[in-house]
Amino acid sequence: PLLDAKAVDIIQPDLATAGGIMETKKIGDYAEECGVAMALHMAGTPVCFMANVHCAAATQNFLALEHHSVDVPWWANLVIMTGDQPMISKGFANVPLEAPGLGIELNEEEIKKHLLPSAKGYFEPTPEWDQKRSHDRLWS
Repeated sequence: PLLDAKAVDIIQPDLATAGGIMETKKIGDYAEECGVAMALHMAGTPVCFMANVHCAAATQNFLALEHHSVDVPWWANLVIMTGDQPMISKGFANVPLEAPGLGIELNEEEIKKHLLPSAKGYFEPTPEWDQKRSHDRLWS
């Protein structure tokens, strides 16, 4: 309704919560039909970042990709790029095109350094997120 009513100048979907790459691309394409730019919200892992990069590269009305981890020194080390390019250079994200998928591999050794000591693995059950009001941050 907001796009149809021309009530917004920019949309800012979050790929991680909007339904993934394809759904976010559909949102962006519809916004483009309405003459509205798309800036992507992203405050997640390098895996989520690269999914956003690929979505942005495939969306004509892409404006900017929000990125909150520039001050986390080990953030980019959580993955290994499959090509020769770094993940980010001179303020721009590189789109890896040499390999299938997102163009990254998990760096399991680095990931293990940053898991909670109580974690048994990467994908533990999170029943606390199933509640009507859930908190996904330690400080919430």
